[in-house]
Amino acid sequence: MAILDVRLYGDPVLRKVAEPVAAVTPEIRTIIGDMTESMWHQVGIGLAAPQVGISLRIIVMDDGKGGVQPLLNPAITERRGSVREEEGCLSLPGIFAEVERSKWIAVSALDDHGVPISFEAQGLRAKVIQHEIDHLDGVLFIDRLPPVTRDRIKRRIQKDGLVKGAHSHAFAL
Repeated sequence: MAILDVRLYGDPVLRKVAEPVAAVTPEIRTIIGDMTESMWHQVGIGLAAPQVGISLRIIVMDDGKGGVQPLLNPAITERRGSVREEEGCLSLPGIFAEVERSKWIAVSALDDHGVPISFEAQGLRAKVIQHEIDHLDGVLFIDRLPPVTRDRIKRRIQKDGLVKGAHSHAFAL
C-alpha cells in the first residue's frame, strides 16, 4: 500500500463532483487500501478519494473499533435533528470551525465487496460521513460556515498559507 499526498485547499480536484464507482475491481481495492494507509498516516478519522486526487465516490473512515470502514457511492437517505460542532479537515490543515450538521442520518452505500449496505449513524460517525460525502460533492466544510466566518478564514489562508502537517486537533477529517 502507498501513502498518497493529501490535496490542499485550492486544488481543483477538491471542487469537482466525484464520479460513481461502477464496479469493485482490484484497482478500487488498491485505492481503498492506499486511502486507509494515507488516512492513518495523517492521523485522520475520515478521508474522501478527492482528497488524494482521485475523483471517485469512495470514502474511508475509522470504524471506532481500531479498523476502517470503506463506503463506495455513499448517499444520505434520511436526516434528523441538527448539531453544531467543531470540524477540521486534512485538506485545510490548522483550520477549525463550528459546522452545523444533521444529528442523525441514514446511509446507503456499497461495501468494499460491492454489496449494498444501509445503516444509521449519529454523533461523531454521522459528522464524519457528512463531511466526507461533502468532499465527494466538491464541498468543503468552510462552505458551510456563515459568510463572515468563511471570508475571515479565506483571508487568513491567503495571508499565511496552509502548512501541510499542521494538524493540531484529533478530529481532522
